[in-house]
Amino acid sequence: MINVAIVGYGNLGRGVKQALENNKDTKLAALFSRRPEKLKKDIKDIPVLSTEKPLLPEDIKIDVAILCGGSKEDTPVQGPVFAKLFNTIDSFDTHADIPVYFKKMDAIAKENKHCSVISAGWDPGIFSLERVYGDAFLTGSKNYTFWGKGVSQGHSDAARKVEGVLDARQYTVPMDNALNKVRSGEIPDFTTREMHKRVVYVLAEENADRNKITKEITEMPNYYSAYNVEVNFITAEEMKKNHSALPHGGFVMTSGLTGKSKQILEYRCQLESNPEFTGSVLVACARAVYRLQQAGNYGAFTMLDIPPALLSPHSADDLRAHFM
Repeated sequence: MINVAIVGYGNLGRGVKQALENNKDTKLAALFSRRPEKLKKDIKDIPVLSTEKPLLPEDIKIDVAILCGGSKEDTPVQGPVFAKLFNTIDSFDTHADIPVYFKKMDAIAKENKHCSVISAGWDPGIFSLERVYGDAFLTGSKNYTFWGKGVSQGHSDAARKVEGVLDARQYTVPMDNALNKVRSGEIPDFTTREMHKRVVYVLAEENADRNKITKEITEMPNYYSAYNVEVNFITAEEMKKNHSALPHGGFVMTSGLTGKSKQILEYRCQLESNPEFTGSVLVACARAVYRLQQAGNYGAFTMLDIPPALLSPHSADDLRAHFM
């Protein structure tokens, strides 16, 4: 039995808890929260501890800590702290910062004889694997990653920060024309605007200037300005009824040639609940990281570094007999 702690109990933390309950070889041993006293009122049967002072009572065993905070402010701080204490898994998803974060976590994990899997999930994570597979199997090919249709929590949060906005959901939508070009065997170069559009549903304050809100969202640098953006104003009832879920997904496509033959690889991910699926991936990685440490491997890893068999609950014999 692998004893797991969850660090941070938002949407992803609850997804991890669900995944732990679905796997026979994992058990929730503790929860870490910034507001442990508040969480204790709702969680009665699991120890709830503080992330600010992550001290562990002697009667609690933790094999792996799964970090479920945000990539912008939580994981860069909590990752190094918890890697000193436990094996860790996180879903750090700021792609450009992964190499620097990896080196920091690798040094800390090795010093403390722990294993830390960073940037796990579906992108980065599973999609990273598909990009590497495509590049390896089709030499000289071109990779394309399309996200959606699904809710981008980061872009939704950015829209909510605009003055006059009470709530917002932003859907990333891949452009059909771009998808079809790749599927037809073309190897095009796309601009950002040609690959995706962004559709925003906004619940605005009663007397808010809707034109001003639309302008601020569509022109927001780093989030919206490079895309075609559609802004829709809706009621609180519509927001609750139609936009409470957190679906997501996307495609990784590789287009290339072997000799004169066109070859196209496509992987699709369609998620009704992004947090629940990501939580399931993190729990599989917890199994792998436990096995890595048991075998005397220390340091940081990504999903590119983990043999598939270590992620699986099945034995090597079962995998060869039923999955090959």
